[in-house]
Amino acid sequence: MTEELAERIADTMFALATPSRVRILGCLRERPHTVGELIAATGMAQPAVSHQLRLLRDHRLVVAERRGRERVYALYDEHVASLLDEAERHARQLASGRRRRSHAYPGRQADGGQSRSAADG
Repeated sequence: MTEELAERIADTMFALATPSRVRILGCLRERPHTVGELIAATGMAQPAVSHQLRLLRDHRLVVAERRGRERVYALYDEHVASLLDEAERHARQLASGRRRRSHAYPGRQADGGQSRSAADG
């Protein structure tokens, strides 16, 4: 992994590092929302929601589309939904106390190289 890629990944992880932002992203994973809908869904104050949305936009995790006087927010793309899905799966697995048997990532060999099937797909 290059230094530049590691920086980009760390930057994305930073944006996911607060429960309030993750909750907002969780709402947006279901469907696009206005700020008012996000306030109602999260119970957060309007300035807090707006601040978090600005940070999420800056990190290219959400996009905004103006509809009349309102902005409607949505996930940037399907990769953001996948990040949330994997993070949720990981958190649930940790909470259950289950542990994977193998330390090797599926699709990668134990030495870090890609297996044939992962490299082909």
